[in-house]
Amino acid sequence: MKTGHEAPRAGDEARAGREDIGSNPAPARTIGEVMAERLSRRAVLLGLAAAAAAPAAGAGAQGAGAQGTGAGGGTAAAGGAAPGAAPAGPSTLTFGELTHGISPRDRVPEGYEIQVLLRWGDPILPDAPAFDPASPTAEAQARQFGYNNDYVDFFPLPRGSRSADHGLLVVNHEYTNTNLMFPGIGTGQAARLGTTAAQASVEIAAHGASVVEIRRVDGTWRHDRESRLNRRITGETPIRIGGPAAGHERLRTSADPTGTLVRGMLNNCAGGNTPWGTVVTCEENFNQYFGGDAAETGVQAAMYRRYGIERAATYAWDRHFDRFNLDREPNEPNRFGWVVEFDPYDPESVPVKRTALGRVKHEGCTHAVCPDGRVAFYMGDDERFDYVYKFVTARPWNREDRAANRDLLDEGTLYVARFEADGTLRWLPVVHGQGPLTEANGFRSQAEVLIETRRAADLLGATPMDRPEDVETNPATGRVYVMLTNNGRRTPERVDAANPRPRNDHGHVVEIVPPGAGTGRVDHAAETARWEIFLVAGQPGAVPGTQYNAAISGNGWLSCPDNCTFDSKGRIWIATDGAPASSRVADGLYGADTTGEGRALTRLFYQAPTGAEVCGPKLTPDDSTLFLAIQHPGEDAGSTFERPSTRWPDFREGMPPRPSVIAIVRKDGGTIGS
Repeated sequence: MKTGHEAPRAGDEARAGREDIGSNPAPARTIGEVMAERLSRRAVLLGLAAAAAAPAAGAGAQGAGAQGTGAGGGTAAAGGAAPGAAPAGPSTLTFGELTHGISPRDRVPEGYEIQVLLRWGDPILPDAPAFDPASPTAEAQARQFGYNNDYVDFFPLPRGSRSADHGLLVVNHEYTNTNLMFPGIGTGQAARLGTTAAQASVEIAAHGASVVEIRRVDGTWRHDRESRLNRRITGETPIRIGGPAAGHERLRTSADPTGTLVRGMLNNCAGGNTPWGTVVTCEENFNQYFGGDAAETGVQAAMYRRYGIERAATYAWDRHFDRFNLDREPNEPNRFGWVVEFDPYDPESVPVKRTALGRVKHEGCTHAVCPDGRVAFYMGDDERFDYVYKFVTARPWNREDRAANRDLLDEGTLYVARFEADGTLRWLPVVHGQGPLTEANGFRSQAEVLIETRRAADLLGATPMDRPEDVETNPATGRVYVMLTNNGRRTPERVDAANPRPRNDHGHVVEIVPPGAGTGRVDHAAETARWEIFLVAGQPGAVPGTQYNAAISGNGWLSCPDNCTFDSKGRIWIATDGAPASSRVADGLYGADTTGEGRALTRLFYQAPTGAEVCGPKLTPDDSTLFLAIQHPGEDAGSTFERPSTRWPDFREGMPPRPSVIAIVRKDGGTIGS
């Protein structure tokens, strides 16, 4: 979920291209090229003619929001009109839109407040020590809230209820900013690689996930650090390997000769849940933790290259621990890049890596139930020129017996998407023995197809996309939305007159329409669907090719869509990550209608502090609270532990910026957005 620009805004070199190196060696037609052909032929039929006028309508327009600042650790000051004030244009969202800007503090509209719920280092297990940023230890970090929170989910308590005031918050911890975590590190890759074994152990413990019981009391959200349900999963937690690849020789190591038990999960970015109440969390940029000469000379060098694994790792872990050194443990990276399932209601349960869902840089894994009771899971592979996937279970889920669903994700069919120019989407089975996925091409079994999912998708002729991240289904309509963050490496030679952007620096959103969408019987298992363009991001009038609702304001445009969620009215909420520095806008959260006159009329609702990314938007069942993960605040060029660009959310001297989960509520107790 990290930015992939060649000259990133951030100061953390871990993000400077290593996690999104564009490893597809010979991508076929990009989604931009297909969009160009399709938009030129079908724009009027799809209702995009009005949206094409957006640059003229939006250029120079001003929103209602006024500049404001948030109060550290508590609520934020106003940035717009009262929540009941009617906005300009046809949007059903009634909050006063914020103005674009960059600030050390975050902002919400007038009438809303921000509650900082969980911060990096907050104790969440009963025996956890207080946070001491000057002297962190791995033992302490394994009992405290982890770093760089991403995916957020809310599981009501008691289980099976629709409580909006009491539940379990599940949060991923994707990666670490060494220069902001430890005193005296400074900046630069050499400094990062100079970390000690003890510091590397802290970083490993800061990865993974947290499960924390939370409750709203008198309008304020608090976490219960004494709850028996609280849990930390780290880069050291024992995790079982399940599905077709379990036990395969390429998953075996000296520490695990069976190939069925791995230590930890790494770089968990977005995620999702299942109808039977478990978490499915996704390992993304695992490549940056591994290094060694074998990346170039080993027997698996070609596969390493396809997954972005290089001789020099981003972190220093391979210098301190053999399992991250390819020359000592060449199979260890094959044990990462999977979807991991665990039960948030049972802190003693063993998480499982579900290999049937493929091995890619997973960004999200969100479900939709098919009419026959089988369950489809949509996923993106977050890299330039990589693909959109879905997995359909072999059996229906059992509503009456939760235990019967325990291994449902070990059997089913994995598909990869091909977007045709005529608006047809074809889901291509990623199945051993079908098409080119045979022994003649190096695949002896389904296990090997799954271990090398990217190469299998290459051979099938899937459509290379512009960094597919979150893929979510709108529960109100059954349509599926693909967040495509950006792709600055699309060259002018690969763009035609119908697609005037040689660089897709700002991203776009594709809308998939499965058979039966809008009828209540949506067939998410179907092998064909339709696709449309929902929006093409960037500033109207300044960036060629943008597509929004014609009523877009001067503050409603967005850059680099990343995550999304939907409220009970079917409106989309889009979180952004990585707007180019030249845009002079912070990342934020934007709301929009998906149907009606306000379709694709995005409006700025939340502005993050400088350097931060907005992740994991999640609403409570009654739409009264919006949870957001604010990741890597202060990740600007030159920021260090001692001299960060912001000290959000504490704003205390000596306290570094702390990735945090916030809860946004209306002061009058109403619903978010309207």
